[in-house]
Amino acid sequence: METLNHKLNAHFEEWIGPRDQRIKGWLLLDNYPPTFALTVLYLLIVWMGPKYMKHRQPYSCRGPMVLYNLGLTLLSFYMFYELIAAVWHGGYNFYCQDTHSSEEADNKVMNVLWWYYFSKLIEFMDTFFFILRKNNHQITFLHVYHHASMLNIWWFVMNWIPCGHSYFGASLNSFVHVVMYSYYCLSAIPAIRPYLWWKKYITQLQLIQFVLTATQTFCAVVWPCGFPIGWLWFQISYMFTFIILFSNFYIQTYKKRRGLKKEKEHQNGSPASTNGHANGTPSMEHNAHKKLRVD
Repeated sequence: METLNHKLNAHFEEWIGPRDQRIKGWLLLDNYPPTFALTVLYLLIVWMGPKYMKHRQPYSCRGPMVLYNLGLTLLSFYMFYELIAAVWHGGYNFYCQDTHSSEEADNKVMNVLWWYYFSKLIEFMDTFFFILRKNNHQITFLHVYHHASMLNIWWFVMNWIPCGHSYFGASLNSFVHVVMYSYYCLSAIPAIRPYLWWKKYITQLQLIQFVLTATQTFCAVVWPCGFPIGWLWFQISYMFTFIILFSNFYIQTYKKRRGLKKEKEHQNGSPASTNGHANGTPSMEHNAHKKLRVD
């Protein structure tokens, strides 16, 4: 593991320069192996968890899920507010901001971005709740790819570019998570669940987030300020993988299912009522909102 750590350090120092010493000694950041090991453990649980639960009754998890989603809603709001306040008062440039330019703002951004990195570890619980509740259909490639990659990418971000231009994607994602985790907090309460109608708009908001992040990252390529160019191109590429995967999820979940629903209604000769139900049966779109989740 120590050899792996040294090789990664050497490779990244050659690619985007020396590690940022300002985060030295911070929890989980000095060495890569703990983050890698936690990711491997996560993937093992993703693989073994459904097998373990196969012949067992699903757990409700309603109380823990309400607390968990409420906690992540509050943490996401804290990160969004603190990042925006720090870059606003620090005079960060929207088009490009280097990692050594505004000491007070940089320090605040680094502290908040450590919490952002750590939140990616907390968010592994999304998957664990799916396993415990036997909602295995929600453990998709997109879901696992998103969770496993974010923790690892942000370890490298925190070690090499822990402030400056890195703030934008994290602040935007934190805002989206305020909306998303507040929705899931409410959806864990059965009495409120029927009134939640905006699930598909969360996916639209996520797609807007990826496009804006890729665009803002590209600004630093066009108007450079010393921020590592290699990271900028990686960020743009990574955002495009999300745009493709989330677009596919949106089409499969909402567009195609809506088309199937309309075709079925036409065959039955019974149009759906305006409240989203036909013949007292929840619509497919409503079922999609209830059953499928993208984080």
